[in-house]
Amino acid sequence: MNITLTEAAAQQIRSQIAKHGRGLGLRVGVKSVGCSGFAYTYELADELRADEQRFDAHGATLLIAPQNLATLDGACLDFVTEGLKQSFQFDNPNVGNTCGCGESFSLKAGAGKGVAA
Repeated sequence: MNITLTEAAAQQIRSQIAKHGRGLGLRVGVKSVGCSGFAYTYELADELRADEQRFDAHGATLLIAPQNLATLDGACLDFVTEGLKQSFQFDNPNVGNTCGCGESFSLKAGAGKGVAA
């Protein structure tokens, strides 16, 4: 299982934790929504849940629930600025297609076994 993050993503996570005043890392998930099927979820986490997997890089931490590991295996989280928009974005080899608005995605056949629907 391999999930990575860029220095830019790590810097943003550290910055958000500093603004929040506390925190362990960024909890990342996948939920069933949108026109293509799935979307990423993000929330600051203060603790590691018993079943979560922890990924550390560049002084920041990602926390991922077991049902999302297969969907995110091999993915890299980045933080990008496009014009006035700033956001976390995954480069995920398991994604087959994304919707026109870029908010949701579908998985390649056989990818993401076990993702919560």
